[in-house]
Amino acid sequence: MKKLYNNCIVAFSMYSKIPMPMADWNKENMKYALCFFPWIGLVIGALEFGCWKLAMLLGFGTIFRSALMVLIPIIVTGGIHMDGLLDTADALSSWRERERRLEILKDSHAGAFAVIIGLAYMTACIAGASEVTAETVPVLCFAFAIARALSALSVTNFPNANPKGTAATFGNNSYKKRVNTVMVVYLILFCGAAIVLNPIYGIVMTATAFIVWGYYYRMAMKYFGGITGDLAGFYTSVSELSMVLTVVIASRIVEVIA
Repeated sequence: MKKLYNNCIVAFSMYSKIPMPMADWNKENMKYALCFFPWIGLVIGALEFGCWKLAMLLGFGTIFRSALMVLIPIIVTGGIHMDGLLDTADALSSWRERERRLEILKDSHAGAFAVIIGLAYMTACIAGASEVTAETVPVLCFAFAIARALSALSVTNFPNANPKGTAATFGNNSYKKRVNTVMVVYLILFCGAAIVLNPIYGIVMTATAFIVWGYYYRMAMKYFGGITGDLAGFYTSVSELSMVLTVVIASRIVEVIA
């Protein structure tokens, strides 16, 4: 149990800003760390649900409520996935050779395209959050865990473009077969729960997550020769937003048809 506890601490220490006790970052404590990565998504989902309920109870306006919901994942994670999104935006927009793109991913400076994509992303997030309803919010709370489960699967199974990077470190030190099994179980549970809550929205959200995951693999292999920690962050961010947008659009279509 202590080993699993330490693996949990490593996962939360790396992928969130939630205060954690100290634990050694050794191979033993990273073997199952990715198994706890989706738990951070569950924490975010619970906070999103609570925030939406409280904001509605107190009568906050749409913009204020939406801004709070968009800020929750950034506050919980410290923006680690957002950083990957912005770095990837700069690298993809450079249209340079593969080696140069990988160098741009490592560059700590933000380019013009990172700023543009960042502003567009936040605008889309607020727009999506403003359309969340009592029917869609329980389903969407699982989006953050689903995105992280698929991201963990990419870390353990996709080729890596940076053997010395964070994604490679977690992937190489993981007990891959067991991590993969746990992620599949998570996906069945999370996607299944979303579908039970609302079959239409749950199926739309699940399909979106896997479509974006397929795009992520294709993009990473074509332009970078594999994944990196930044690309995994890119996927997590894009997947979350895509699931929110497709579900809220589906909800409007259902309302119109009804």
